[in-house]
Amino acid sequence: MDISTIILTAGVIGGIAAICASALAVAAHCFAVEENPKIGELEKRLPGINCGACGYAGCSDYAKAIVTEDEAIDRCAPGGSDVLEALGEATGAAVDAFEKTVALVHCAGDVDNARHRHSYNGIMDCHAAHQLAGGDMTCSYGCLGYGSCAHVCPVDAIEIKNNLAIVHPDLCIGCKACVTSCPRNIISMVPASQKIHVLCSSKDKGPIAKKACKVACIGCRICAKLDESAFSMDGFLAKRNYSNQVSNPAVIEKCPGKCIVAVGVDNTQADQKGEPSCA
Repeated sequence: MDISTIILTAGVIGGIAAICASALAVAAHCFAVEENPKIGELEKRLPGINCGACGYAGCSDYAKAIVTEDEAIDRCAPGGSDVLEALGEATGAAVDAFEKTVALVHCAGDVDNARHRHSYNGIMDCHAAHQLAGGDMTCSYGCLGYGSCAHVCPVDAIEIKNNLAIVHPDLCIGCKACVTSCPRNIISMVPASQKIHVLCSSKDKGPIAKKACKVACIGCRICAKLDESAFSMDGFLAKRNYSNQVSNPAVIEKCPGKCIVAVGVDNTQADQKGEPSCA
């Protein structure tokens, strides 16, 4: 192939490319959809974490939904009251009181408390362990401790300590990623203002639960009797009613299962295990 043929071929290809580029530019201009500038304004007021806690793929989609779908402005948990007030100012929408929620692992069964049926040598993932004969723990409800929740946390608010997932409430942004990642469904969002929790998820009868874990709820109902506004029973498992504060702190020392604990009392960081003194 001589040089003239090469030059001609290159010229033809370059010409076709230029025509296509021009056509695309014209099409982009003619069919462009102008974005409401309000969307960009709201997006700037959002934290930009793109965690999905609002139910949308990211902050941009959430901002668009507020403007085009009249979505509520209170769905950004990581942004807290500051972002809520900023969105309210930008949209003119009424702003209600914002209550921060944080993740809580309803289990205190670490290596010192929970018994294991066998040694697990598989993938260090809770889903993998759970699918393998329901995990290696005697308790079929407790934390598996292989870090699926910690792996998805965007701000490293969860650590695995003694084979138990620990959430640091001061770091948690409330994105709920850990909630959906837990195969045992033992992580929930609780009000950050609440400090007393039931750290057990076992629904087994007392003797069975206690055999599997030293700090299991035994279904004694003492907490519900001492403070019926804050505690109730779900079968053999005590449950916290987070609509009410605990009015009788004696529930901690009176809990024979040692599963009712205070976490982060007086705004100090504390392990979920706590150091309860239980009779």
